[in-house]
Amino acid sequence: MKEKTKTETTTVPPLKAATQTRRYDEAFKQAAVANWIKTGQSGTKIARELGISYPSLKEWKRRYYGDAMPERDDLAAENRALKAELARVREQRDILKKTVGIFSEPSKSGTPPLKT
Repeated sequence: MKEKTKTETTTVPPLKAATQTRRYDEAFKQAAVANWIKTGQSGTKIARELGISYPSLKEWKRRYYGDAMPERDDLAAENRALKAELARVREQRDILKKTVGIFSEPSKSGTPPLKT
């Protein structure tokens, strides 16, 4: 007896319609970037809340407010300035510590220390 075999047919899912590119007006773009800057939240969170892509939001920020990240030279200069200020403040602190130590030592001349 001959065995009948089923012919398997594969179905191809229908093609999805091409995703339509969304266009946003300038006021929306500027408001989105202003919201991002004003709130200080992450760009991905703001983009998700607005239903837009993070790269779009980042591009709008670059377009309206300049580069999203400070220049590397600016960071290096700021880093040098902060290190110099830190060294100066540490030196002041050390001087104050020594001064407090000197004034808190008992007097060798026998006069009683000042009471505050």
